[in-house]
Amino acid sequence: MKNKKFTVIESNAVVIPLDNIDTDQIIPARFLKTTSREGFGKKLFYDWRYDAYGTPVEDFILNRSNEEGVILVAGKNFGCGSSREHAAWAIADYGFRAVVSSSFADIFLSNALNNALLPVCVSERFLNSIIESSKLDKKITLKIDLMKKEITNTCTGESESFEINRYKQECLLNGFDDIDYLLSNIKEIESYELYKVSSY
Repeated sequence: MKNKKFTVIESNAVVIPLDNIDTDQIIPARFLKTTSREGFGKKLFYDWRYDAYGTPVEDFILNRSNEEGVILVAGKNFGCGSSREHAAWAIADYGFRAVVSSSFADIFLSNALNNALLPVCVSERFLNSIIESSKLDKKITLKIDLMKKEITNTCTGESESFEINRYKQECLLNGFDDIDYLLSNIKEIESYELYKVSSY
């Protein structure tokens, strides 16, 4: 399925203010029995969303009817633990387009970018500001401008820049996966190959 272009997103933020959320909490290992990416969103944070009988836990944020948005915010060291790509699949399949934290596990960071999910790494000060804003106003809104590499807490008006690999930035801006990117440069690749042949 074609990735959506990511330019500017302004959305309610779903805030889970916990540090060290690992991939087994994001998507429990017992659900990793398929290689298809579809359907994992229903299992996202499953052991937090449901009790032992499969009944929704009322006070968990994803089970609140008024908690909707495409930006997930979490504490530091998000995505630690095992290297399963399914964690990024589950977050994206649920409908999130970006995850905001003050630090990410390296493998999760790579998996997210490879699945059109934008990891936005901010300072601990900025993250704490978002969390505090969410305590005051449960409908906190964030704005992420990928072209400018800037995130704004619209509740406070405060903005901060973030870093992203230039190649992955271009892929997200254009809705490309790795193959789409190569095909978009096919003329340049063919010209280069012809030049190599002619120069021998």
